[in-house]
Amino acid sequence: MPFDSSSSPLPGSSFGEAPLPARALAAGMGLAVARRTVFRPEDAECFGRVADRVAAGNIALLRRDDAATRAEQARLRNAIATGALLTSGRHLQHGDPDQPDRNIEVFTNCATAIASFVKFYLLLNGSGVGRSYDDALIAVDWANAPDVLLYLSPAHPDWPRDAAGLARLAAELGLDDAAALGRELVRDPAAVPAQARRHAIADSREGWAKAVEILESMAFDGARDQTLLLDFSAIRPAGSPINGMQGRPASGPVSLLRAFLNLRRHVIEPARRRDPAGAEMQPWEQALLVDHHLSVEVQVGGARRAARMATKSWRDPGVLRFIRAKEAGGLWTANHSVMVDATFWDCLRDGAAAGPLAAAARAVFAEATRCAYVNGEPGFINGDKLEDHRTGSARRRPVHEDGRDVRSARYQVDAAAGLLAHLARAASAADFPVTTNPCGEIALHVAGGYCVIADYAPLLACPVPFDSFTPGAPPPEVAALWDARVEDAVRLGVRFLMRANRMDALYGEEVTRTNRMGIGPTGLHEYAWLRFGLSFADLLDETRAAPFWAMLAGLSQTAKDEGAAYAAALGLARPVTVTTVKPSGTISKLFGLTEGAHLPARRQYLRWVQFKGVRDPVSGTWAPGSDPLLADYAARGYPMRTLVSFPGMTVVGFPTVPLIMGLGLSEQLVTAPEASPEAHYRWLGLLERHWIGAEQGNQISYTLKLFTDRHDLDTFRDIVLRHQPEIRCCAVLPSRPDHALGYEYLPEEEVSEETFAALTARIAQSSAEAVDLVHLQCEQGVCPI
Repeated sequence: MPFDSSSSPLPGSSFGEAPLPARALAAGMGLAVARRTVFRPEDAECFGRVADRVAAGNIALLRRDDAATRAEQARLRNAIATGALLTSGRHLQHGDPDQPDRNIEVFTNCATAIASFVKFYLLLNGSGVGRSYDDALIAVDWANAPDVLLYLSPAHPDWPRDAAGLARLAAELGLDDAAALGRELVRDPAAVPAQARRHAIADSREGWAKAVEILESMAFDGARDQTLLLDFSAIRPAGSPINGMQGRPASGPVSLLRAFLNLRRHVIEPARRRDPAGAEMQPWEQALLVDHHLSVEVQVGGARRAARMATKSWRDPGVLRFIRAKEAGGLWTANHSVMVDATFWDCLRDGAAAGPLAAAARAVFAEATRCAYVNGEPGFINGDKLEDHRTGSARRRPVHEDGRDVRSARYQVDAAAGLLAHLARAASAADFPVTTNPCGEIALHVAGGYCVIADYAPLLACPVPFDSFTPGAPPPEVAALWDARVEDAVRLGVRFLMRANRMDALYGEEVTRTNRMGIGPTGLHEYAWLRFGLSFADLLDETRAAPFWAMLAGLSQTAKDEGAAYAAALGLARPVTVTTVKPSGTISKLFGLTEGAHLPARRQYLRWVQFKGVRDPVSGTWAPGSDPLLADYAARGYPMRTLVSFPGMTVVGFPTVPLIMGLGLSEQLVTAPEASPEAHYRWLGLLERHWIGAEQGNQISYTLKLFTDRHDLDTFRDIVLRHQPEIRCCAVLPSRPDHALGYEYLPEEEVSEETFAALTARIAQSSAEAVDLVHLQCEQGVCPI
C-alpha cells in the first residue's frame, strides 16, 4: 500500500530541521562505551555524526525521497543528536545508509527461538534470545544424532605448523594433548565412508547456523546409524575482519570446531548412555546444554555476550531439575526463570490447598527461592500476565507444515522444516505460548519472534542547560518546548521502530502479524526531579506526583496512537505491543543517566565493562586481536581483570558518578540499595499502570537487589510471595556485600569515597583533556575531523 501522509501528521517540529549541536557524552564511562560499541572511525567520536548515519539509514527503509521524508530525517537526526531519542545500542552501532540491504536480526535486541540452530543464528547476529524448555516444546533427542566427524584442512592458516602450535590447538579445543587431535579430528576426509553425509561449512553466520541445522534435523529424524562429516576449512582465519560487524575480528574455525566437539562429548555421547534408574539427561536438558555450548562460542567471537533466557513451566515434571541446573556452576550463558501463573500463586496463598498441583507449587516455590537466595536464579515470570498470552494473540499464530514462516533472503530453512512445523504445532497448545527475551522486558511467542526496541530520554529533551533553572520550576516557555520535544521523541521513536520492522527477517511472517515494538523511557529519576521537582519518595505518592504520572500516561497513549496511525499509513498491522522499559545499560551510560526504570546503583562506584582481549601476565603485552582501547586504559591506570568464565575477555573498571548526583537532590537522593523492597515493587506497579498500560504493553526490565545481611531466606520468601504475583516480572537478586553470588564479577562494584578518590587520582588525564576538546567542539556544532 502506498504511504498516506495525510493520515499520520509528521511529528518532530519542536526539534526543527536545521542541525542541532550534538550532546556531549559523559566523560570516562560514556566515552568508553561509545568507543567500544557505537563509534566508527568516520564518526570522529562525534555523536552528531552517529545521529546523521542512524537517521539516514532508518529513513532509507521507506525507499523514497520527497520533502516530507527529508523533513522527518532532519527532525529524527536532531532528536537522536540531542539525546532525546536514544534508540538502542544496536541501531547506534549498525545504522547507516546501507540499512535497507541488511537483515533485521542485526538490529533486533530481543528474540525467541524454538530450535538450537535458530537460536545460534540469532545470537551470531547479536540478538538476545529467549527459549522455553518446556517438555512439550522439545522434540529432539540428541541420542539419535548421527556420528559427527570433524575436519579442518592442514592447509588452513589456523592449523599449527609445529609441535608447540599443535599443543596449543589441543588446549584450545579442551583436549589432553596433541595426540588427541588425531583421535578427535578426521585426518583424511577421503578415508571417510562414501555413504557419509558431507557438509562444507560456509564462511558466514548463515553457514555456521546451517551446520547446526543439519545436525539437529538429523537427530530429530533419528539418524543415529548415519555419519555426518563437517568440514571447517572454508572459514576465514582468526583475526580477519567481519565486515558486517564494523571490522571486528573473526574467531576463526577453531571456535566453531570446539562447539561441535563439546556437543559430541558433552551432549550426544552422554545422551546415548541410558541410565536404567532414569537419571539420564532428558531431552530438555540436552537442549539446554547444546544451547550453552553454542552460545559460549558466540561470546568468544566477540559479537556480544550471547545473552539468553531459559524458561520452564512450573507444571513440568522436570522443573525441579531445571531449578537446580545452575546450582553447581556452569550454564552461565543464560538467565533461568520459572514460568508461573495465578494458579501457582493461589496454591501458595491458600494454606488449605491440597492435591498434587498444590504440592507441586509448594515444592517449586521452596526450591526456586532456596536456589535464588544463593545465586539469584531462577526467577519467576508471570506468564499469564504477558500481553500475547493475556489477549490470546499467541494462540492465533498460523502453523505451516513446510516451515515457510521461518525464512529470509539470507537464510532458508530446509533440512529442519519438519522439525519447526512439529514444534509450531506444539507451541500452539503449550501452557505458556509466550516467553520473554533475556532481560525480561519483551513478550515473544515461543515459536519465534522479534522486537525492535528504543529508549527516549525525557531529561535530555530539555532545551536549556540543566543548571539554568530551579528543579521543578522551568520557565513556562522552556517547559512548553521541553514537553513538546518529549512527545515528539516518543512519536519519532515509534515511527523509527516501525520502519525497522519492514526489514528482511527470518521471522518475517511473525513480524508482519504482530508489528511488535517496544519504546520506553530512561533517566526517569533525573527527569522527575528536574522537570517536576519530585524525588523518588515523592513519586511513590500518586497524589503528590500526579503531574508526572499524568505526563507518563499521556505519553503511553501517544505512543500507541502514533503506532496505530503510522501502521495504517504504511499498510501494516496495528502493533501488538508498543510500550516497554528496557534495561538500557549501554545507552544510558553514554550520558550518565539512571538506567531504564532503575534507581542509581550507588553514589559512586566502579562500573565494569567487558572488552575483547587478554594480556600476558609476564610480558604485559596484549594478545593479537585484543581491543586497542585496552592498552590505552591500562596505561592510564584503570583497574582491570582478566576473566576466567569469559575466555579471552577483560573487564575494565570505570569510576562512575551518576549525573543525578549533580542535580541538587542532596538528602532526597535515594539509591537502589537504600530503597526498601516494598518501595521498589510500588514503583514497578505504578510504572506498569501508567506507562506499560492495560493494553499493547510489554514489561519492565527490573532488577531488585535484596541484601542478605538485612533479609534472611524466610524474609526473602515472604517478599517474593507478597509482591511478585502483582507485577508481570521482576528479577529479585539477593546480594552480599562481600560476595558476587558465584559470578566472577558483577557490573557495579561499590567503593568507598576514599578508594574512589584514590582511583580517580591515579588515572592519567592527558587523553581525557583531548576528549573534552572534541566534545566541546561537537557541542558548538563543529566536528573535529
